[in-house]
Amino acid sequence: MKIAYLTNQYPYIRHTFIRREIQALESLGETVYRYSVRDSGKDSPDSADIAEYSQTRALLSVNMLSILWITWVTFFRSPSRWFNAFGIASRLARKASNGYFRNLFYFCEACVLRKWLAKNEVEHLHVHFATNPASIALLCRKLGGPTYSITVHGPEEWDRPEALSLQEKYEQAAFVVAVSDFGRCQIFRWIDPAFWSKVYVVHCGVDLAYLESTPDPVPDTNKLLSVAGLVPQKGHLLLLPALKKVKEMGHQFQMVFIGDGPLREPIEKMIQDLNLQDCVTLLGWQSNTEVQQQLHRSRALIMPSFAENLPVAMMEAFATGRPVLGTYVAGIPELIEHGVNGFLVPSGNVDATCKAIIQLLTLSNDRLNAMGFAGFQAVKSNHCVTTETKKLRQLFEQTISDNQKKSSK
Repeated sequence: MKIAYLTNQYPYIRHTFIRREIQALESLGETVYRYSVRDSGKDSPDSADIAEYSQTRALLSVNMLSILWITWVTFFRSPSRWFNAFGIASRLARKASNGYFRNLFYFCEACVLRKWLAKNEVEHLHVHFATNPASIALLCRKLGGPTYSITVHGPEEWDRPEALSLQEKYEQAAFVVAVSDFGRCQIFRWIDPAFWSKVYVVHCGVDLAYLESTPDPVPDTNKLLSVAGLVPQKGHLLLLPALKKVKEMGHQFQMVFIGDGPLREPIEKMIQDLNLQDCVTLLGWQSNTEVQQQLHRSRALIMPSFAENLPVAMMEAFATGRPVLGTYVAGIPELIEHGVNGFLVPSGNVDATCKAIIQLLTLSNDRLNAMGFAGFQAVKSNHCVTTETKKLRQLFEQTISDNQKKSSK
């Protein structure tokens, strides 16, 4: 098979799960082309992303004159398809909340993508995120491009379903993938029940390198770790007051944040205001190897998120044998069993978060190891990247086969 992947920005430090999926497909013998809407740049803390960059082609790396030329050439080759796709693009742009002309330009990008896919004889296009890449994939299909499918991650898709025209994108797709049962029901909300049968759950996975050996015991440390972008939905601004309470109650700890984003300055200011400079450290983005090393040196992962689906960072922590503190949000309870492999707290509750952190700091290492091993078993059973990617490959094969049968009639 010749498969293409499209996402808004690839490679990207927060999207290692996409890289793992692509590489797992290639290890199964498939040809995978990488496309990105925007150029992600060569600067990355992860050498694996740097290697992926050289294999990725960005639509917006093409100069404007070339994009417009390809758009007009597409018109002359098939005026009827061009007008049909342009009409759809205009309708989607009118619904969008981030600018009509910006969204209409996705049509031009779709013309470029259709040309590239045809040149490489791509049989199917898979998209991660139902935002602008899915718009481009839909328009590319209407221009005569290959079938497409979408993996929906959330929570952005759930926040703006009508502005993103999710119903049309989902129903026009060959199939739609959710990464959790919760995510699947959110897709069901926005499509006719007649289309429910083409919605599947394929979990994000972790590397076999995480799962091939028994995890190391939890070290004798008070170090806690957070791995997440510094964005509102991750709950950092709630976690800091909870940590202040932990400190005031006489418990010593070191809290390390891995990640970066628009909330860095407010977080730094809050750390100062709460006098947490001696026990909270911001490391910024780190490579995947460095994240693994930090997990091995830590006691537990802390993620008091306001909005999520099913974070890969939690899977990686479990794969390392570390308990996780999460919230009763979206698909998280599908992975974390309260008191078994971690703790669940109500999102936005400072006191409950404080109490759970103290539990993690005061539990015996034997208890922490038992919780970490239970998490390891859960990830090994349900989040192995090879197993999950095989499910996706079967969907690709079936879609291509069905399309070939239709074309031969």
